[in-house]
Amino acid sequence: MIRSELLQALAKDSPGLRAEEIERVVDVFFDEIAGRLADGGRVELRGFGAFSTRERDARKGRNPRTGESVDVPGKRVPYFKPGKEMRIRLNAECSCAADTVWRRRGPPRATTAPGTLLPRGR
Repeated sequence: MIRSELLQALAKDSPGLRAEEIERVVDVFFDEIAGRLADGGRVELRGFGAFSTRERDARKGRNPRTGESVDVPGKRVPYFKPGKEMRIRLNAECSCAADTVWRRRGPPRATTAPGTLLPRGR
């Protein structure tokens, strides 16, 4: 999904909002995540996952054209760790079936085997 498709999906689900308002919400959402990561923070969205940064040490690299050794400086890179519900949803045998169960009863509490969901309360 690209940004324009996200905006269209939000517009479809929120007919009371103008396109400019939806675009502003998406801009603020991504700006806040990027800003928090730039400050060295972490952003956790329950059920979805957590965004953070990881440090990469300085290292020696090679120029692929000349083969010459090059110093690559250390840097921070973005990192995403999916939440439990996201992992369950991605590994369900049929994501459409899992989606139906989630809408009806919420995410499953336990699994017996990969792709086998237990009803709530058991």
